[in-house]
Amino acid sequence: MDKEQSQTVIKSKNEIIEVTHELTEKFGQPGYDFAKHELLWEGEEGEAKLRLPVSVTVSESAEINWDAEVTYLMLIVQTGMATLGVFQNEKCLSHKVFSAYMVRKKQGKSQIKYLKTKGKSRAGSRVRLASGQEFFGEVNERLQTYFNEYEFDRILYSISKILVPHVFDAKFNTPFGKQDTRLLKISRHIEKPTHEEMIRSQRFMDMAELKQSRSESQGDEIAW
Repeated sequence: MDKEQSQTVIKSKNEIIEVTHELTEKFGQPGYDFAKHELLWEGEEGEAKLRLPVSVTVSESAEINWDAEVTYLMLIVQTGMATLGVFQNEKCLSHKVFSAYMVRKKQGKSQIKYLKTKGKSRAGSRVRLASGQEFFGEVNERLQTYFNEYEFDRILYSISKILVPHVFDAKFNTPFGKQDTRLLKISRHIEKPTHEEMIRSQRFMDMAELKQSRSESQGDEIAW
């Protein structure tokens, strides 16, 4: 049976409390997925998923703790640029932006992507490759520093797919693995990993996202 889907951002605590109450009345007690940090309601008429603000925690009985103190890292990496930030709830405790010469000027192509097909014979290619290796090493060195200074409850990330192996296989190892249970993907498009864009992403992840799907023959969704 076909399903209709909708997605809504919910900004305030009171709205989140109200929508969770209405969904629980409609579907019953929700489940909680720690990996996605979302509550899940399911029933014959459809389902609803609520990705919660990063600054709240959830108990085993799916109760939201609004008074939690959550410390989390934000890691955003794109070709030639990265930004890191340490946050405690909505407060930014530390941040750092990295940049490197990794793009071929005429083609505007990532050197890492270019090397997959063209090799690394030219001097300019070798310079860009060395710059990229230094770039990932510096990012991971700062990550090591942060993990020595802070105990993180969550690791929020947005990493270009082609760069994932280079982040985890750099000169300095990352202080967490690809399967770390604290990892939470940033669910918004990021144009460029500047400090300002990281702050916008942090504000977005500290809101809630409601996704609903229902069979076409069923009643109306909860409107937000």
